[in-house]
Order: sequence, then structure tokens, then C-alpha cells
Amino acid sequence: MSCLFVRHAARTSVLAAGCALACTVARPSAADAQNRLPATPVSTEALTVPTTPTSDEDADSASTEQMTVNGTRHRMSPNPDTANLFRHSLGYSAYSAGGVSSLPVLNGMADERVATFVDGMRIPSACPNHMNPAMSYIDPDAVSSAVAIAGITSVSQGGDSTGGTLEVNRKDPIFSSTSKLLVTGHVRGDYRSNGGGSGASGSLTTANDWLSLRYTGSYSHASDYHTGGNSRRVLSTSYLSFNHAVTLGVKKENHLLALTVGQQDIPYEGFPNQYMDMTNNRSTFVNGKYKGDFNWGTLEARGFWQRVDHAMNMLADKGGHTATTGMPMNTDTRTAGYSIKATIPLGRKHILGLGSSFDHNGLNDWWPPLSGSMMMGPDTFHNINQGHRDRLGHYIEWKAQWLPRFSTELGLRNDLVMMNTGPVAPYSWTSMMSMADAMAAQRFNAASRGRTDTNFDVTALARWTPLDSLTLEGGYARKSRAPSLYERYSWGEGAMSTTMIGWFGDGNGYVGNLNLKSEIANTLSTTLTWHDPVNNAWELKVQPYYTYTHNYINVVRIGTLSNGLSKLQFVNHNVRSYGINSSGFVRLWKSPAFGTGELKANLNWVRGQDLVTRSGLYHQMPANGSISLHETYENWTGRVEVTLVKAKSTVDWLRNEPRTPGYALLGLGGSYHWRVLTLDASIENVLNQKYYLPLGGLSLGDYRATGVLSPLAGLGRSFNLSLSATF
Repeated sequence: MSCLFVRHAARTSVLAAGCALACTVARPSAADAQNRLPATPVSTEALTVPTTPTSDEDADSASTEQMTVNGTRHRMSPNPDTANLFRHSLGYSAYSAGGVSSLPVLNGMADERVATFVDGMRIPSACPNHMNPAMSYIDPDAVSSAVAIAGITSVSQGGDSTGGTLEVNRKDPIFSSTSKLLVTGHVRGDYRSNGGGSGASGSLTTANDWLSLRYTGSYSHASDYHTGGNSRRVLSTSYLSFNHAVTLGVKKENHLLALTVGQQDIPYEGFPNQYMDMTNNRSTFVNGKYKGDFNWGTLEARGFWQRVDHAMNMLADKGGHTATTGMPMNTDTRTAGYSIKATIPLGRKHILGLGSSFDHNGLNDWWPPLSGSMMMGPDTFHNINQGHRDRLGHYIEWKAQWLPRFSTELGLRNDLVMMNTGPVAPYSWTSMMSMADAMAAQRFNAASRGRTDTNFDVTALARWTPLDSLTLEGGYARKSRAPSLYERYSWGEGAMSTTMIGWFGDGNGYVGNLNLKSEIANTLSTTLTWHDPVNNAWELKVQPYYTYTHNYINVVRIGTLSNGLSKLQFVNHNVRSYGINSSGFVRLWKSPAFGTGELKANLNWVRGQDLVTRSGLYHQMPANGSISLHETYENWTGRVEVTLVKAKSTVDWLRNEPRTPGYALLGLGGSYHWRVLTLDASIENVLNQKYYLPLGGLSLGDYRATGVLSPLAGLGRSFNLSLSATF
């Protein structure tokens, strides 16, 4: 299992495209030129998990499960949700959803406002409730590197986003350092007492010095979990997931070609804050990448294709479904794209980057009729019919090291987003129960639906190191995002059809808007890092930021539902958000007799406001942080961690967002490594504290059973155990 090392990174490589132009620049050696170029800023907010080694010389280290944050190693969590890898990143939080499908948030910007790449693939949600976000398609055990960049991102790290970038990459192929055959791999099993969760994963690699073949697979399952306090069962929190992937790698000198083919199957996944559950999600993908070093620079090219077949209905917790009950909803998507990025050193102090990318997303969303139902029949409800969203992007980026302690970065990007959809249809054109949807469908079909958004991004960054112990990074970014297919083309206006559109977990109903404009976010941010440059014994990082977003896609109320919640329509408003993130650590002791002890802490705070309605922005995480003590002694590691979350008092009144009380959770954990075996044990929520999740929305699964609307409660005490072996 690969080593995961999390650290603050300012990567020197610039990703770009344009081979023809690049080839005209003569350079002696890309690798040598890069080595002569000092580090230049890529972002003020990067946290990185580096890639694994690519030869058997480091195979043993690549097979451990240790995660290092700022130089201190930790054990990986048994949490099956890949988004959990970012839990200690600056400004990161997550919307609660299914057990393997939480939605990421960076500095208060959530979901599609965050550019999320899985092994280079930009994967949009193929569901009106966003039950299959990008990171749900990869098991955390298959991850080699993970990067979170909040707010200011380089133009080379993706456009069509305003909140930041998340990058998750699979392990690169491993090759033998000699002509001998290399066989290596790992297996892992884990158990979680709360909800009876279990999982297994493993990989097997066979390789020589130029050819590598690897298989990875994983399984994860859990029943409904229980809360703290009275240990009440939280309905609709069960899940079952399978992942399989095969990677073929070919290496020759400074060139690497990798092709991965995989499939994911989620037979079911409960969503406690949605009216529906996922009753099947099958994804098949092909992903190829090439990396090469030339005398003029480096080149990276990727191409991918993915098909997703997705189905929703109600699991037993919400009453189940038969031929005459429930509400079947289906989506079918095809995603394909490419990206070409090149890095061109221009002398000893400058790097030029050029890039091009294209993403196609084709979507069909239809709801089959329910036998014998007057409301859901007699015809098929076509929610999005032959919809497509195509994005073509190009960028240019210039990094310069003007002085040994001062460097800059300037980038420009253009994204052309083209989308359209075909005519739609309600369950019935004549039934009184479908009248609102029938009239809305007529207006939608009569309207011109094709839209093209032309967006421009700018990033300007500077990095100054006045002292060996002090670094200042700061800059400005203009980021833009075009509306999604669901934000623009969700046309239904009936009470039932609107509540089937909503990835916010708030129980409200949503209506799209053909007249939406692209969001434009202007962000100012700086990061101060003060650290021990000699012994790396302490570090303090403080990161304030401010964002003004023009045409932010928010909502207005257009009606009321029978349960007292609201019918909402997407509109453009101007908003502002601001906050401060901080983290630090200090080494308390280090000796052969007592090992190494470190104290770590982090604190995040964000506030957002709609400048039109004066309401708070939805799902802004209240002030939160953690403080933990870590001990490493020979093959033993241990930790004590306290998580602190302030009461949530600033809410979005338009969405009827509930307030939640503050809480503190105690966690314990430890591990022991012996030869090829590693045993991990931990206890979450040791005191079995009852608490409500600030970004959990409403517990709609419980609402169907009790008739009471309340915030979603968090996980009670859980005993976790994991055993892994490498070979």
C-alpha cells in the first residue's frame, strides 16, 4: 500500500500544451533545466500527497500505509470515502451525503464550484441529487497523490471553477530496476463497529524493467450507523461498493505510458438527507496518460472515456419500492475528454506553460412511469433529454524567479462552455396532477435552449522569503464557472418534480433557469508560513482570504411545499465570502528513550453573505478545528485528537437551513508495524457524544419514519480495526 505524505507544496513544474511551439525552443535537458530553476509559487493553498516510487528499489516504502502531515507520520483512516483524505487540508469541509459520496467544500465553495480531477478525469455528477461525485469513483486505497488547493489556483490546474481544485491520482506503474521479474502487492481488511462496516482491498503488480501490469480491487459495506448519546439508528446510511481496475504501464528512458481500465459497481447506497436513495451505479472507464521529457521541456497528455448508468429509488428505510410503489429515476451519461500540458524552461529563471483541454458530458435523465400511479404516469418523465455540456479550454502560464527569495506567477485562461438539450415531457400532458409540469414543459420546449458561455480566468501570485524561517505568499485570482446542466435545464415546477432536484440535502425543491449567467469570483488571499528552518521542530501557517463573486448561482423562493419547506429557483446574485485558515505543529520531545512526540492544531473559519437577500450562504461551516498529540516510538504510533466545532448560528433562511449546537469529539488511535504486517486500531467519538452535523442538512430518511424534521445526527462511538500485509 502506498506511502501517503501530506505537506505544503509549491510545485515547480508548470503544466502546459502546444508541442509545436515548444519544440522550437532549444534546451539542453529538461531535467537539468528544471533542477536549476528555484521553486516558484503555484498556489498559496496547496496540500500534497506525493506519488509513489516507480521502481522496486522503493517498493517496501511504497507499500506502507503511513500518511505524513508536515513531516509527521500518521496511519490512514479506514473511512471508505476518498474525500476523507482531505480532512486536514486548509479550508476543507464536506457536505454529508452517502457513505462513499460526500461533496467537497473549499473555503465555503462546494461541489461543482470545486474542480475535482480523478487521475486527470474531470467527472461531473450524473444525478439530479449529485449522488455520484467524482471522488466516489476511486477507493482511497488506490490513491497515490491528493492535492487540495483552495481559492487561488493556477490556470494550469483547471478552469470552470470558483472554489479551488482537488486532484486525486492513482499510483503510477511500478517497474523493476533490473531485467528480473518483479511481483509485489498488498492486501488489507478493516472493520468498523458502528454500522457493522467492513472492507477489503488489495493490489497485485507484475513487472519487468519496461512493462508493468497491475490489478487493484476493493470492497466496502456498512449498515445504518447509530448516533451518540441514545444510540439511535440513522436511517438510509447503509451502502455497498465494489471497485476494480487494471493498469498497463510501459516505460522507455524518460517516457511513460499508462492505460487504466476499470469498473465500479454500487448496488445500493442510502442518502439520509435526500428523498431518494441510490439503487444502482455502474461506471466503466478507460483512462490513458503519457509523460515524457524532451530537450525542450516536458509533455503530459491524457485521454479518457467513461460511461455511468445510474438508478435511484427508495430503499427499505424509506418504505422500499415494488412494481407499484416508490419512484424510479434513471440517468445515463457519457464523459470523454483530453488534456495536453507542456512545461518549457526559458533559461535559468523562467518557465513557460501552455495547455489545452476538452471535456464532453452527455446526459439523459428520465423517470419511468410507475404502474397504477395517477401522479407518476402513464408516460415517462423526461427531465433532461439528450443534454450535453462541452468545455474547451486553453491557458498560458509564466513563472519567474526574479531573485533567490522572490518569485512570481502569471496565468491567463479561456474556457468556452457550450450546452444544449432536447425537448422534454411530463408524466402526462392532460392529467390535472401533472398540470404544473405540463405547462412548464411547453414553455421549456418553446424556448431557445442552446447556450454558450465564454469565460476568462486570471491568476497572479508572488512568493517572498525575507527570512529562512518566514515565507509570504499572496495573490489575486479571477475565476469563472458556467452553470451546470441541472442548474440551467431542470424545468419541472410541480411539487414532486422539484423535490427530486436537489443536491443540497435541505429537503427543498429546485427549478432551473435558462437565463443563468456564468459566475465570476474575484479572490484575494495570502499565506504566512513561519517555521523552524533548521530542525523542522515547529511551524505556524495563517491564511486569510476574501472573495467577491459576481453572478453567484443562488436561489429565490417561488412557492411552498406541503411539509413547510420551499420551492426555489436558481438565480444570479452577487455575494461575498471571507475567512481565515490556520494550522501549526510543535515537536515536544525527540529521544531514543521516548520516541518523538508532536502537538498539532488547525483552525478554519468562513463567512458568506448574499448581497441581494442579505441571507447567509448555504452550508458555511462554523468555526472548527482540532488539536492532537502524536507519538512515534520504534514500530509503534499513537494519537489523541480532539475535534472542536462551534455552534452554527449564521444560516441561509431562504433554504430553511437549521441551526446546530457546537460539540467536541475525542478520538484515540494507534498502530504497530511488524515485518510485512501493520495493525491499526482506533476509537472514534470515545465519549459517545451526540451531535448534529453542520453540513448534514435535514435527516429526511428519519422524517419519513417519524414525521419530524431535524438536522442530520453524526456518528456515535465506533471501534475500528484494520490489518494489512505487503509482499
